[in-house]
Amino acid sequence: MVKRLIILLTLVLLAVVFSDLLLNYIESPVLSPLGNYYAANGPAELGAANLVTSVIVTYRGLDTLGEVTVLFISAAAVGLLLGRREADTDVAEPRKPASEIVQTAAQLLMPLVFLFGIYVFINGHLTPGGGFQGGAIIASGVMLLLLAQPHAAISRSLIGITESLSGFSYVLVGVLGVILAGGFLDNRIMGLGQFGSLFSAGAIPIIYILIGLKVGAELGSVLDRFRSSGPGEP
Repeated sequence: MVKRLIILLTLVLLAVVFSDLLLNYIESPVLSPLGNYYAANGPAELGAANLVTSVIVTYRGLDTLGEVTVLFISAAAVGLLLGRREADTDVAEPRKPASEIVQTAAQLLMPLVFLFGIYVFINGHLTPGGGFQGGAIIASGVMLLLLAQPHAAISRSLIGITESLSGFSYVLVGVLGVILAGGFLDNRIMGLGQFGSLFSAGAIPIIYILIGLKVGAELGSVLDRFRSSGPGEP
């Protein structure tokens, strides 16, 4: 009873805090000075049709580095905690095999899911999407595999190598931006190419590929750890 009362009180307090924002919100009819600069100069400076994700990668590249770092720390913490539980488990509980429908659907859909994830982060500078979105789609393909084949073994060494190499290469590209261009993760270390084409926007497609591989590997590792930990209580 006390627990439910605390939850109810917390919800009421949150409603009071956000009620003013909800009732008095007025949308600004113009962009902020910074947003106006991005909109006016971003396409020419970055050479990317998708300005939103390009700003995240270049102008706010250090923020993206921080997000990738947070994701890495979260995946490492999950691996550490569930790895200790896995070591304490003496006998692995048998897993119920998936139905034939799920297995067949996984065989048909999983290649398409991976292909779509790769498409999303390769074309992140042209269409809505990018490295994080494409990596999450790839991780959903891993989850589909784990659901369809509960006894399937995923190479954790391969995931670790992919994650490490993509993360190191991402930082390396950022440092090259400092040395060869105007700052960390400056995409102009390569030619901007023809605006709107696949090979354009300088190093942004490479950066997105690295982010997509790193995010997909980290989220896939988290899913595999949860699968290996079993259904019991930690």
